[in-house]
Amino acid sequence: MKLGVCYYPEHWPEDRWAEDARLMRESGLSVVRIGEFAWSRIEPEPGRFEWDWLDRAVDVLHAEGLRIIMGTPTATPPKWLVDRMPDMVALDREGKPRGFGSRRHYCFSHDGYRDEAARITRAVAERYGQHPAVTAWQTDNEYGCHDTVQSFSPAARDAFRVWLAERYECVDALNEAWGNVFWSMEYRSFDEVELPNLAVTEANPAHWLAFRRFSSDQVVRFNRVQVEILRELSPGRDITHNAMGFYTGYDHHDLAADLDVLGWDSYPLGFLEMFRFSEEDKTRFAHCGHPDIAAFHHDLYRGCAKDGRWSVLEQQPGPVNWARHNPAPLPGMVRLWTLEAYAHGAELVSYFRWRQFPKAQEQMHAGLLRPDASPAPALAEVRSTADNLADLGAADEAEKQAVLVFDYQAEWMTQIQPQGEGKSALWAAFHCYSALRRLGLNVDIVHPDEPLNGYALVVLPCLPIVSEPLAANLDAFKGGIVIGPRTGSREENFAIPATLPPGKLEALMGGRIVLSESWRDGLAIKGDGWRATGWFDHYEGDAIPDMTGTDGRVACWKHGTTRYAACWPQGSFIERVVERAAQDAGLSASVLPDHIRRRRCGNRVFTFDYLAATVSHARAE
Repeated sequence: MKLGVCYYPEHWPEDRWAEDARLMRESGLSVVRIGEFAWSRIEPEPGRFEWDWLDRAVDVLHAEGLRIIMGTPTATPPKWLVDRMPDMVALDREGKPRGFGSRRHYCFSHDGYRDEAARITRAVAERYGQHPAVTAWQTDNEYGCHDTVQSFSPAARDAFRVWLAERYECVDALNEAWGNVFWSMEYRSFDEVELPNLAVTEANPAHWLAFRRFSSDQVVRFNRVQVEILRELSPGRDITHNAMGFYTGYDHHDLAADLDVLGWDSYPLGFLEMFRFSEEDKTRFAHCGHPDIAAFHHDLYRGCAKDGRWSVLEQQPGPVNWARHNPAPLPGMVRLWTLEAYAHGAELVSYFRWRQFPKAQEQMHAGLLRPDASPAPALAEVRSTADNLADLGAADEAEKQAVLVFDYQAEWMTQIQPQGEGKSALWAAFHCYSALRRLGLNVDIVHPDEPLNGYALVVLPCLPIVSEPLAANLDAFKGGIVIGPRTGSREENFAIPATLPPGKLEALMGGRIVLSESWRDGLAIKGDGWRATGWFDHYEGDAIPDMTGTDGRVACWKHGTTRYAACWPQGSFIERVVERAAQDAGLSASVLPDHIRRRRCGNRVFTFDYLAATVSHARAE
């Protein structure tokens, strides 16, 4: 695994560049990511390019033997372009422009901006596509950041209508699929279909799901234009993009199909603070991050990536600037996060950023150097981690144990129609993943259509739509199966199956769900050492009770080797469900302390102690 850093030569005096490059090399860094925000310096006026400064920066880095990931600068179109084409900006859900003054101020559906993005990509690729230092490309930056996948602009509306016509072919088919007879919502033509954002009350969930699918496809289409240009002008170089944490605005499987390597940006402390962790966890893990945040995304994006190739393109090295509160990592945490990425199969960990910038929006975001160019605490950890990696060599392949099935449209559906506050398919997946990791198990996360061969246990946390390939794979699977609420509860266009949930999985579960309740936290089923809440499915069929509460209600059913969790998969309840399933599946598992995690790679077992910020590895027994 290589170590790298994100660098912005345009931010610093040119007489500093050579010193920066030398220090990078001496610190064990071999890859530098540049250029993704530099459009206004590359093309300060329409058609007038200034390459000299970037040529020199590339040559300085190359002289130190550093490999460059060059970014396409399309996440930050310059002011002159927005002024020339003001309708290129996205509109928010209330119809307000998301204008110039920060970043990501464009609509994916705007044909004019897509052409401009292609033009600047071609210009950069023509200039640097054959440069020996440029060994990889990054398209754009963090698609969807700041909630920018969905646009409610006229351009998006027109493109959505075309997308619907291609998908449904005739408007009568759309009306039937969506159930538009309800509330007299029927259309006479595709040109009558508006975007779903300004309805009096909630729009048809099938309408929203179609719009979410369309919006995801627009990201993939936008990205593909750049990929095709880069493949033409810079053949043989890897192409990547940097995805984000706990972000499901588009389907990363679809994006990754066009990439060589899928990257993501790892900010464990910021994510802990900003997402739905308990106050107790936010305090307990404030300086180290929840032990499953980084690993969950490592395994998620490895499962999305073509050929399993993935990397960390931005790794937090100190306090960030964008969370509610921004603590510093414990000494040793940057090393731990880096080695954990290694154990999960990363090709690269790149730290964000080389030097803290004293101006603009991210001036409080720490780097490996302070604003005065003196070393920040993480720099020494990077140096020692580079030595560790040299000693470790290539990572061995991880043992297959448990697999978790996740589908992005499952999260879209639980966002559109949660039925109960906070009932998220993404977070159901995270809680199941965390429960499996507490048992010391290796966990892979895969697309619903992926084969399940070689695993002992498969978990479907919340998967409303079950594809035919998944149903067939589950039917042939010989290991243990855990199925969570809402799985199989909907068909392709958001309708309840004619046979009731779980639809295609009725034979596997030995019955069906006849009624679903969502509960506030005070309503619960309590058992011996576990508590189930949030949801309750009424099951009818041939399964036997597997976990019964003190009041006689069944929280988990078992049919053959399949368990059905009738309550929401979280907390002590799902921990007990997966523990029982793992034991039945023959997996050697025991509950770890909440701050310890393990990863088995070949004949080595890595142990990560988050509260102590230490990493150890030993030969497996």
